[in-house]
Amino acid sequence: MDEKTMVADTLVGINGELVRYGEMISQTENPQLKQTLKQIRNQCEMSQEEIYKIARAKGYYVPASKASREEVDHVRSILMQG
Repeated sequence: MDEKTMVADTLVGINGELVRYGEMISQTENPQLKQTLKQIRNQCEMSQEEIYKIARAKGYYVPASKASREEVDHVRSILMQG
């Protein structure tokens, strides 16, 4: 397995963890557990950001082009309707 694949797999795994932490946090009634899960999620987000920076620096990840002002305004108008 090459480095690029390992970095991509790591990002996929971390992103999945972030989704699950969000689900657990929203479903937890215990304030102490909720706070602990938020702290773990925040650490996970920092790890994701570091791996993302590595992927960008090595050219393993190229983000999509930025949305135009019109595209942003269109999405904003759709979201504001609901």
